Amino acid sequence: MIPDVDNDSIVYLNGQYKKLAEATISVLDRGFIFGDGIYEVVPAYQGKPFRMKEHLARLERSLAALEIRCPLKAADWQSLVANLLQQHGPGDAMVYLQVTRGVARRDHAFPVHALEPTVFGMVSPFTPPGVAQRTQGLSVITIPDERWLHCEIKSVSLLGNVLAKQQAVRAGVDEVIQFRNGFMSEGASSNIWAVRNGELLAPPRDNLILEGIRYGFMQELAQAAGIPFSARPISREEVDSADELMLTSATKEVLPITRCNGKPVAGGQPGPVYAALRAGYDAALRSL
Repeated sequence: MIPDVDNDSIVYLNGQYKKLAEATISVLDRGFIFGDGIYEVVPAYQGKPFRMKEHLARLERSLAALEIRCPLKAADWQSLVANLLQQHGPGDAMVYLQVTRGVARRDHAFPVHALEPTVFGMVSPFTPPGVAQRTQGLSVITIPDERWLHCEIKSVSLLGNVLAKQQAVRAGVDEVIQFRNGFMSEGASSNIWAVRNGELLAPPRDNLILEGIRYGFMQELAQAAGIPFSARPISREEVDSADELMLTSATKEVLPITRCNGKPVAGGQPGPVYAALRAGYDAALRSL
């Protein structure tokens, strides 16, 4: 039994729905042994998944990058998510999906014979950001990015992200902003955005960041609001002097960063670009 978890909640494991406490895998599963697998997180509002198509596309990209056979078709993934949300009942929720290469003798190389991937899914309650986070903003610290060089894969090998998040916890802040070779990459579990002279800036879509589903969505929102957008390397100096900073993730949606390394960002208040993007985000959620 897992403390502080609903062990009677229904999860999906390899074609079966069962109670969480009854869901088990082999200790030789390569996800357990090597972190050889990928995952995806889909937020749902009142039972309705948000940006489902984009989440499934990223799941398939991650599987392809690891040369893991995609075990389900798009319609099957959608049914799986719908079934888990139905088990969860009304309210906002977060669906977690994970696929590993499967069970094999422990050997670093990919197994010669094809494996049956391990597929796991669960759903948890999800509380969207509240008024205080929206209006007061979040605090961050900056740290070196010490992770590996394939951050574009949504891999379950998240030790680097875990260590980065723990630095935020110990510093008493909400998130970190990581830098590699003097340029901003991302947070421990979020994408980071800067605003300079009214332009929304994002790091390039490359192997140094995990392109969040909200990355493309923010670009759409900026275009709709008439806000210039640019994806390019962003220096530490540009971050330090930014007019606005903000972060995005599946569960944080879009939130302003109002303190960085103990100092206020642009007066310590959410800025006008954030307000415009937040309004667009809320309109999209209402359309669900």
